[in-house]
Amino acid sequence: MNFGNFAFKELLTVTFTLFAVIDILGSIPVLASLRSKMGGEIRSLQATLVSGGLMILFLFLGSTFLEFLGLDVKSFAVAGSIVIFIIGLEMILGVEFFKADSNPQSGAVVPIAFPLIAGSGTLTTIMSLKADYRDINIFFAILINCVVIYLVLASLKWIERILGPSGMLVIRKFFGVILLAIAVKMFGSNIVKFSIPH
Repeated sequence: MNFGNFAFKELLTVTFTLFAVIDILGSIPVLASLRSKMGGEIRSLQATLVSGGLMILFLFLGSTFLEFLGLDVKSFAVAGSIVIFIIGLEMILGVEFFKADSNPQSGAVVPIAFPLIAGSGTLTTIMSLKADYRDINIFFAILINCVVIYLVLASLKWIERILGPSGMLVIRKFFGVILLAIAVKMFGSNIVKFSIPH
């Protein structure tokens, strides 16, 4: 990583994008349900470390994986923008397009760390962001989101009580609109980079 490429504006954009995609606040109702099924407690640190590790692993090894498949980051960014767009629609319309593994016996790793936090949408977004932003900024954005994830998981009972059902609904729809805008921008900036065959 080149620390000379650090840019605060990029960091803010990527942090907010990942925060919207991970949607840890919007996941509170699901997390609350899982917590009750897991004896009333979620292993906050374990779930945070596993999800953060997955995101960082995908940040640095995702490109190698794509090259192995004969793909490039621009192609992945276009595909990723479509996934992000669908996630945004889910949040706004309240329709579930992606089915999550809801096995309550799997603990903090599955389904909380994966796929609830570091799921296909989050990992796809990280790869898509690599097309427009520097790795160092994405890396620190992941770390910042991991801190937020830990705080939310550790304070789950308190947050759930403070926000209430209506507050959660507003937050979910707000971040859904943000994600739609991000997806449109990401699609537009990368689709034009493809060469059109004559």
